[in-house]
Amino acid sequence: MTPSGAAWELLVPAASAPARARGRGLQAALREAVRTGRLAPGTRLPSSRELAADLGVSRGLVTEAYEQLTAEGYLRSDRGAGTWVGGAARAAHPRARDLAPRPAGARADFLPGTPDLSLFPRAAWAAAQRGVLAELPHQALGYPDPRGLPRLRTALAELLARRRGVVADPERVIVVSGVAQATTLLGFVLHARGVRAIGVEDPGSPEHGALYASAGLDAVALPLDGEGLATGPLKESGVRAVVTTPAHQFPSGIAYSARRRTELLDWARSVDGLVVEDDYDGDFRYDRAPVGALQGLDPERVAYTGSVSKSLAPGLRLGWLLVPAALAEEVVERKRTMDLGNPVVDQALLARFVERGDYDRQLRRCQRAYRERRDTLVSALEEHFPGTEVSGIAAGLHVIAVLPGRYGPPEYFLERTAAAGVAVRPLTDYGRTVERADVRLVLGYAHQSPARIRDGVRLMAQALRA
Repeated sequence: MTPSGAAWELLVPAASAPARARGRGLQAALREAVRTGRLAPGTRLPSSRELAADLGVSRGLVTEAYEQLTAEGYLRSDRGAGTWVGGAARAAHPRARDLAPRPAGARADFLPGTPDLSLFPRAAWAAAQRGVLAELPHQALGYPDPRGLPRLRTALAELLARRRGVVADPERVIVVSGVAQATTLLGFVLHARGVRAIGVEDPGSPEHGALYASAGLDAVALPLDGEGLATGPLKESGVRAVVTTPAHQFPSGIAYSARRRTELLDWARSVDGLVVEDDYDGDFRYDRAPVGALQGLDPERVAYTGSVSKSLAPGLRLGWLLVPAALAEEVVERKRTMDLGNPVVDQALLARFVERGDYDRQLRRCQRAYRERRDTLVSALEEHFPGTEVSGIAAGLHVIAVLPGRYGPPEYFLERTAAAGVAVRPLTDYGRTVERADVRLVLGYAHQSPARIRDGVRLMAQALRA
């Protein structure tokens, strides 16, 4: 079998390339022809003299290409029998899929957890990037401290102490690629210390259990009451570590009471345990100043973590972890072996953004927008679903809406809204102990404009009347 003229068409652009690029181009074109099957296994290639004449290139160029691809396994050459396409290569079908989570074909999207990405401060971020690239010394582009750049750790320590009331020593601030990495780091360290189970809030974030499971820990679901994590079941569970969202519990929307915060720390001291505080949206409180972080009450019993995912964008993959002194060395060593540190330019950029006050301005901008959108959602629910109860504090990026019984049962409501192209999530998706009799929804609003929020609620109402 000899190659068809169509197969050689792939080589013509390489043969016409500038002289310096011609050799590499010819080799790349031959590889591609073999990989895609244009040159099938067992195909005999022309002699180097013949192919050089056909393509109008030097014989040495073709000979070099044949020798290189023979060494790589794409071709085989038998003395006196010519050059053939080998059988090692298999045709590849490259396809880049997008696995980013998003509702497919939704007319209205109330899924929680996403900020408004159009609020990302592109101009200020670009200015900070130009400044960083101009001032960053060459040596700073080497492997960084696995804890993060000292400049960023210092900036974050000052920011978190001022805004969230944490006790923040820059030496115990670790820059991570979001709360997910912070969670996994802690899970690995706890597992290495012999811990095999960790308590998680029920209802709570499904990601917590999955992330700790990846580190070898069993997630023990612990119920909530009106003040926060119920201490009775916590004590009975036998766990010595628990992950919490005390400033604005996800998804119930409550803030832990002062009494419950004290009881939780008393428990941790009594069992020589650890509280992991996920402060995922602690900056977004609309009716009053945010309650300070739990970590500020006992930094040796609380590991504190947060990120810029809600304030800037989750795609930046930048966050922080403050660890008790007893865990710091082990967490840093695990971070070193995991990724050798986060990207230097991104860290320097965030440090500059915080230092110059741009981050505070961004938070104020988001607070104004999200407060308006929450008010719009509550008003639209009152108009289209009279009698709906919105529970939880005025904070964060979502609300819990409990609809009157006449809009149920829940299965019917979810079926009708899904058919209308409205993406909603029931509270039952987040825990085992949630009552299933009422229609209880976790409605995200931050990523929608007020107009789209009103339209989405109207579509829900129309779906039930249809």
